Amino acid sequence: MKIEVSFEGNKKVNANFNGYTVKTDQPVTEGGEGTAPTPFELFLASLATCAGIYIKSFCDNRNLPTDKIRIFQDVEYNESTNMAVKINIEIQVPEDFPENYREALIAVAGKCKVKKHLFNPPEVVAFTTVK
Repeated sequence: MKIEVSFEGNKKVNANFNGYTVKTDQPVTEGGEGTAPTPFELFLASLATCAGIYIKSFCDNRNLPTDKIRIFQDVEYNESTNMAVKINIEIQVPEDFPENYREALIAVAGKCKVKKHLFNPPEVVAFTTVK
C-alpha cells in the first residue's frame, strides 16, 4: 500500500490511500485548528480499533453478542519526555458474558497487528527524490 501525504493548509496533513483520505490537524494550542485528530492520536486509535476487531471476530465466531462490550484505552506518559510508557486497554463486558471467555478476550486483543509491530518495529527510512 502506498500512502500519499497532502498538505491542506495551516497544520492540516492528510494521508491518501485506497480511495480514502485520513485527515489530521494539530490542536489550537500548537498552532493548528483542532479540526481533526493528531497523527499520534490516530496511531493510538489504530491500536484500540485493532484490538477491537480481534475481539469482535472472536465473539462473532462464537455467536457472542458484542453490543454491550466496550473497549477503553488510556495512555500513561513519562512527564519529562512526554512519551507514552504504558497503554492500557480495558475490555468491559456485561455481567452475563461467559466467564470462560473473559481471559480469551485479553489474549485475542494481544494478537493485534498494530501491537505486534510495536514489539518488532519495522525499519523506517526517509529519503528525498527530485521530480
